[in-house]
Amino acid sequence: MNRAFSRKKDKTWMHTPEALSKHYIPYNAKFLGSTEVEQPKGTEVVRDAVRKLKFARHIKKSEGQKIPKVELQISIYGVKILDPKTKEVQHNCQLHRISFCADDKTDKRIFTFICKDSESNKHLCYVFDSEKCAEEITLTIGQAFDLAYRKFLESGGKDVETRKQIAGLQKRIQELETENAELKNKVQDLENQLRITQVHASPAGSVTPKSPSTDIFDMVPFSPISPQSSTPTRNGTQPPPVPSRSTEIKRDLFGAEPFDPFSCGAGDFPPDIQSKLDEMQEGFKMGLTLEGTVFCLDPLDSRC
Repeated sequence: MNRAFSRKKDKTWMHTPEALSKHYIPYNAKFLGSTEVEQPKGTEVVRDAVRKLKFARHIKKSEGQKIPKVELQISIYGVKILDPKTKEVQHNCQLHRISFCADDKTDKRIFTFICKDSESNKHLCYVFDSEKCAEEITLTIGQAFDLAYRKFLESGGKDVETRKQIAGLQKRIQELETENAELKNKVQDLENQLRITQVHASPAGSVTPKSPSTDIFDMVPFSPISPQSSTPTRNGTQPPPVPSRSTEIKRDLFGAEPFDPFSCGAGDFPPDIQSKLDEMQEGFKMGLTLEGTVFCLDPLDSRC
């Protein structure tokens, strides 16, 4: 605890920020497994989980099963657990979901962390065995969380509103495209019905197009519903253009209101995008407890 606290206090770590932000730090360890826990933090919580997984591992060992080896890749994006040979990702734990991380002081080889599962939302405790690097891995996870939280405040926190607006624009565009496609289909159906009606009303074998009706000045009357016709009048001249009328709410050809990106409210944001942003904010606000020390900077709400 003292070592972790002093490192947090003077902000010195064992790895460079570039190594964790642009790359990752690899470690090899044995994976005892994971088990569900009731709380996201607590020494007693992880102690019970370690006992449970050690007991299960002893039973499997007596049956001839070996403890599987894994590779840990730690970066500001999370902790990946991979097969060391095939590099297949077995678990991907995002940092804002990790709430507790510690190495066992009674057994120097054991370290563990608690992570909230993305699908079930249950808290899972992951337990590992490393002969020499248990404490170093714990501190590396703490440093990665510290850097990720700073990055979220400096970039992600400021860009949250921009991301929301972009997501809202994308959703609105999709809605308008769907609406316009439906309206086009309705217009096409009406035109087809009109053609069928004209064919049935005309004498068999001939269909005479009707000339548009004109007023007393030999002009084609203007209809605000349909676009202006370019049919010449009886004297061969084109009708004068009709001045456009300004209305309070302009509409397009299909009667839909034009899209204003600045009129999107909070309810227009896609729920999945909004929930992910809220989840990250809540995860970082909770902080990461590392050997009894909470790695958390300024309150998140005051910076966003």
